[in-house]
Amino acid sequence: MNFDRVTIEQFFRTYSVSSFAVSEDERQIAFSTNLTGKYDVWSMSPNHPYPAQLTTLGQLPHDIQFSPRGDYLLVAFDTDGDENAQLYAVAPNGGSLKPLRIAHGRRFMGARLRKDGKHVYYCSDKDNHSFLNGYVYDIDTGEERVIYEGANVTTHLGNVAPDESSFVTLELHANTYSVAYLHEGDKVTCLTPDQTVVHATFTTKYHEDKIYLATNFDSEFFYFASFTPATGEFKKLYTAEGNCDVASFEIDKQANQAVLLVSGGVEDRLIRYDLETGATGSIDAPFKSIDQLEIGGSGTLYVLGQSDIRPRNVYGLEAGSTSWNMLTNNRIIGVSDEELSEAEVVTYPSFDGLEIEGLIFPANPANKNGFTVVWPHGGPQAAERKFYRAFFQYLTYSGYDVFAPNFRGSSGYGATFMKMVEGDWGHGPRLDMIEGIEWLIQQGRADREKLFLVGGSYGGYMTLLLHGRHADYFKACVDIFGPSNLFTFSESVPDHWKPMMRPWLGDPVEDKDRFVADSPITYLAGMTKPMLVIQGANDPRVVKAESDQIVAALREQGTEIEYIVFDDEGHGFSKKGNEIHAYGSAVAFLDKHRGA
Repeated sequence: MNFDRVTIEQFFRTYSVSSFAVSEDERQIAFSTNLTGKYDVWSMSPNHPYPAQLTTLGQLPHDIQFSPRGDYLLVAFDTDGDENAQLYAVAPNGGSLKPLRIAHGRRFMGARLRKDGKHVYYCSDKDNHSFLNGYVYDIDTGEERVIYEGANVTTHLGNVAPDESSFVTLELHANTYSVAYLHEGDKVTCLTPDQTVVHATFTTKYHEDKIYLATNFDSEFFYFASFTPATGEFKKLYTAEGNCDVASFEIDKQANQAVLLVSGGVEDRLIRYDLETGATGSIDAPFKSIDQLEIGGSGTLYVLGQSDIRPRNVYGLEAGSTSWNMLTNNRIIGVSDEELSEAEVVTYPSFDGLEIEGLIFPANPANKNGFTVVWPHGGPQAAERKFYRAFFQYLTYSGYDVFAPNFRGSSGYGATFMKMVEGDWGHGPRLDMIEGIEWLIQQGRADREKLFLVGGSYGGYMTLLLHGRHADYFKACVDIFGPSNLFTFSESVPDHWKPMMRPWLGDPVEDKDRFVADSPITYLAGMTKPMLVIQGANDPRVVKAESDQIVAALREQGTEIEYIVFDDEGHGFSKKGNEIHAYGSAVAFLDKHRGA
């Protein structure tokens, strides 16, 4: 029996789990998924995994938690990608949403349930737009109380003690500089030995008489550490081998162990750490990238994991077992593993000798067309990793090679490497991209006359900048919600980002010359190749005006330009139909300009 060629829909009709939660008795797992084409909360039992829909709002849940009493789930929803998450309650068997905390145009973040679910802790920009305040809300009485006020620096809620006697905040000075503080009444104590440039992750956990955290205090890489409130002792517990970060962790209270998520470059792994003896052991896993960890009271480890050829799924590993149970079954329709592209890890020297790591996704040999898509990732302080991108897999199935370098500023390569993009958005990373392209050509991995450029967010910015300054490399370019003008971008980001913009991007007055030099719109005359621009109208990070101004200017000078705006999307795609339209249009655009 012969079947028609695989279509783009078969790659993009791969449904996703974005987050999950496990009930106290572990009889129910609630998760955010787009099974209907739009995100909602669904539920299943680990023993009976057929899912049931709990909400029908059709919006992206930012957080899901079970009340310890088992009487409701706490869920935060935004509206059409605006990222302004509002807090609701829904019954464990689903139904109508009960609003808990609503402030239209503002957001609630870091929600924590305490006192058997009667108290909700969170931070919000509703009263303090730039620096955030922390609150506790009593569900029974409807009373809200401020527990801290952010001042001078954006302050997030880190965690709350089980008995509510203390809480942890994180002062976020920059993506690479955050400081964790313990609040005990009027007493405030830094969790690290001093407040020098340090990065304490958002993962802080209370267990017995200690607070556990991941930090890179006095180190290039994140390690696992503890702080004892009674004595003020800070102790380094575990440093990962091989220049890797302890990126996150969960505490197994029954076994008195921690499960550590160790991240290095393009892959993750799991390590079990005994909190009493310090003994460690590796946990083999069927995924290469980990998005979330949870540990149930039984000791079962639940993981949201994926790989370059496997979409996100929830897996379970029972205590004492080595066999993982795949609890959800998101997969690619009608495509065999042999038809998918596994990433190849490569390294090359940049213009100044700095080693850059990247991924090459090779084209399907049966369909290879000789063209390469160059992909600068978003962030910029993020990384391209071995996770599933439907766009990449459809490109490779259609015959394109994909090259995705982790230029300077990418995460996972140490603090110094990650800081290299701060105050240098458009020079070092741009030349890392160019050196990578030249390396590909010299290695015979790409044809100089057959290159396309596609990127989103910071990758969209880099696409615009490379197009303006190095157009001769590319046949055509696709920008997906990328900043085009650093002056307007720095003023239009969400209010609680603005205190961090100076160390991250720079000051538009003091650094005026560099803002001009690094703004893509400066190089309009160089943008001579056909371009497709894709934008979400509700994007709070890179507002629509960033795309509007570059499109208008390119049209005025006569550059071939196509523009697609999604009125019900933000910084990404929460609706399956829009996602298919966007990336389908991108592939059709590339096909057209390679003469297909």
